[in-house]
Amino acid sequence: MTEGNFVDYVKMYVSSGNGGKGSMHLHREKFITKGGPDGGDGGRGGHIIIRGNENLWTLLEYKFKRHFKAGHGEHGSKNRSTGADGVDVFLDVPLGTIVRDSETNELLFEITAHGEEKIVAEGGKGGRGNWHFRTATNQTPRYAQPGIPGQDIQLTLELKVLADVGLVGFPNAGKSTLLSVLTSAKPKIADYEFTTLKPNLGIVKYRDFRSFVMADIPGIIEGAAEGKGLGHYFLRHIERNSILLFLIPADSKDISKEYEILLDELKRYNPELLDKNRLVTISKSDMLDEELMDEMRIELDKDLKGTPYMFISSVSQLGLNELKDRLWLLIND
Repeated sequence: MTEGNFVDYVKMYVSSGNGGKGSMHLHREKFITKGGPDGGDGGRGGHIIIRGNENLWTLLEYKFKRHFKAGHGEHGSKNRSTGADGVDVFLDVPLGTIVRDSETNELLFEITAHGEEKIVAEGGKGGRGNWHFRTATNQTPRYAQPGIPGQDIQLTLELKVLADVGLVGFPNAGKSTLLSVLTSAKPKIADYEFTTLKPNLGIVKYRDFRSFVMADIPGIIEGAAEGKGLGHYFLRHIERNSILLFLIPADSKDISKEYEILLDELKRYNPELLDKNRLVTISKSDMLDEELMDEMRIELDKDLKGTPYMFISSVSQLGLNELKDRLWLLIND
């Protein structure tokens, strides 16, 4: 999926349908000139319904069309005939989409299952016909209820990427390069920070026709939890990943310190993120010889406090098969 087609945040305006009017018809036919009331009820207005679809990965469909209106209920008619209900409008969204009220920023609900349906704007109820209002003292009521108006709501849809593995690291740590080597994804790769502005997804093929999904998240910088850099626009995607794969380049001035900064940003954004399984990879390790790796292992064993780590290189393919093995074990742990 190209970066330009990945849309993870949209605002839209939805209107449910009005209920139809109840009828105030009086029964008339040959030889019956003064029949009783027989007005039918109005039909229900159409709902606006959000529906989960596991085949969608983005909110691209709503990038340009952002106004949706359901059908109005039909009016009631004679012979106690109820008007037809208004046509419902279904808005299919990817799994992991959260829906908020744009005006209050209130979280309305979250879509996490295929086929899950949530009514976000209920259609108005149809009015009752005059047949319901007949009494012993008022046998020919000449009034009926009007339909109830529908709802108008401004919504904000946010997509939190659902992936098995999320790549976490500072800008230019080699996340996009790793994704392009392990999967058939074609993320933008360049030698400057914030090359990746939107998450990229790729499917990693494993043994025996098995596979798992990996997401390349835009780089974290210090202060991201407060919105610095791309801030909350990408941190929310990490919430939906099963495994956090930290990438720290081998030429970093202080690998342990970078790891602590990354952990601190995740903790400040959402402490629950630290409960996920983690694996630290030292990327660009083709620059290191075996002696230097041994020296670094001594420091990493002490500083990472039991967090598993390994050395990899996307360019020379160093450790990539072992990486897939370890990720598969963590996913199925």
